[in-house]
Amino acid sequence: MSITAAMVKELRERTGSGMMECKKALVETNGDMETAIENMRKSGLAKADKKSGRTAAEGSIGAKVSDDGKTAVMVDVNCETDFVAKGEDFVGFINDIATTLLSSEVENNDQLQAMTLSSGETVDEKRRALIAKLGENITVRRFTKFVSDGGKAFYLHGSKIGVIVDLAKEDGELGKDVAMHIAASNPEYLNEEAVPGEAVEKEKEIFSAQALESGKPAEIVEKMITGRIKKFLGEITLVGQPFIKDDKMSVGQLLKSKGNDVIRFTRFEVGEGIEKKEENFAEEVMAQVRGE
Repeated sequence: MSITAAMVKELRERTGSGMMECKKALVETNGDMETAIENMRKSGLAKADKKSGRTAAEGSIGAKVSDDGKTAVMVDVNCETDFVAKGEDFVGFINDIATTLLSSEVENNDQLQAMTLSSGETVDEKRRALIAKLGENITVRRFTKFVSDGGKAFYLHGSKIGVIVDLAKEDGELGKDVAMHIAASNPEYLNEEAVPGEAVEKEKEIFSAQALESGKPAEIVEKMITGRIKKFLGEITLVGQPFIKDDKMSVGQLLKSKGNDVIRFTRFEVGEGIEKKEENFAEEVMAQVRGE
């Protein structure tokens, strides 16, 4: 059977694969479109499985807030290179996940992988198809979702750092300012109450040893320790940090002046906690030439 340009075009549109790969699949199936699609999907799954062990420490963060302001979601999707992370297919995948998450009942990563996207594919099916098309390992690493009657806000610093914030009440400008602050200052905890007691005790031991070496009287040492602990808590808590837009006030003071409060927040940074291996780019190019 003669393979026409129209057939190749249709297969490209339905699979997202390259022209030569589509033509080859049609030739192998003697023009049977459905069998060609099935074979290409099987081949894509095999390619995805083969690439699953490769380190994916690049990627992008996506975040969205629902129209009614009651739901905020954020997702971290990883790939191997920044080039792929900036591509239309990869960015579209992230946005599709975030949009679908807004109205889903997904609670964990396994459920997320099985979530159906607007294309009719599950997240995992779409992920595997992208691996076959783009030639890199892709992982949907994590997501977070806030649902409440308070106000929601998000901030994306490029595509590498993302923050979502849950406020006690709606205030879009304040929410964005606080989210931007969190992106820049990376607080570990919301407030002093959220800091584990053992973390405070550990710092107190260190400060005590340093203060005692000064040879100052016990009452002075105690004041020094108290001051250092206060400074430590101010550095690691959101409400204690100096506000990035006006360091004469803390974030806590800002919130108080607005009659609002932060209930919770999440900050994602692409690649954090992922050990990157040393790359041999010559080998990487050869692996792509060989189709590995």
